[in-house]
Amino acid sequence: MKADSAVQRGLLDLAEADAELTRIDHRRRTAPELAEIADAEKAVQARRDARVAVQTQADDLDREAAKQEKEIDAVRAREDRDRKLLDGGAGARQVADLEHELASLIKRKAALEDDLLELMERREAVEADCQHTAVELEKAEAALADVRARHQENLADLDTQQARREAERATRAATFPEALLALYERKRAAKGIGAALLRARRCGACRLELDRRVMSTIKDTAPDEVVECEECGVILVRTPESGL
Repeated sequence: MKADSAVQRGLLDLAEADAELTRIDHRRRTAPELAEIADAEKAVQARRDARVAVQTQADDLDREAAKQEKEIDAVRAREDRDRKLLDGGAGARQVADLEHELASLIKRKAALEDDLLELMERREAVEADCQHTAVELEKAEAALADVRARHQENLADLDTQQARREAERATRAATFPEALLALYERKRAAKGIGAALLRARRCGACRLELDRRVMSTIKDTAPDEVVECEECGVILVRTPESGL
């Protein structure tokens, strides 16, 4: 394939635009914020799990306290009933039974109230844990929101760079003969790089130094003839730096 040497040199600008687009894509895929976001999401989930665990513990204590209060109310009701019976003039045998039951009820009520007090103290401590886990969750969510916002800002910047580069590339690509551009695109699709500078006998794509035989062949090739690297196959662009 033939193309004016100046046109061939223009492929280097196109290759640089493509390289920059590749770098932009790489920065998008490997943005440091991605790892930060993953860590922040794990932190948020851990705080949520901790909050759920503490809240579950609080709910269990609330249910247990409610059950304890209900039992205390039942004992008090039985105690009130027995006292009314005593005050109503029960017989001697019944009085003895009621007094014995009242003594048991008072003892039972005291034990239940002690247990309830202990539950309330535990509930108070758990409530402090609930507040602490809520604060920690809020902090974790704020940190996650912050890193996501930074990531979106960086993505927006990359999108701007990409759009600018793509526009520049489209303008450059339109200046090349159709056949040469098609060859370049095939090389780029297969190798990742479509064209590279031949500098000091070294291919700018694969970085390998060409042997004397190849260099001699290239030197004897007409300037408007498109040559390719024997090692990696990309289009080799010749300039005074090529060492021919």
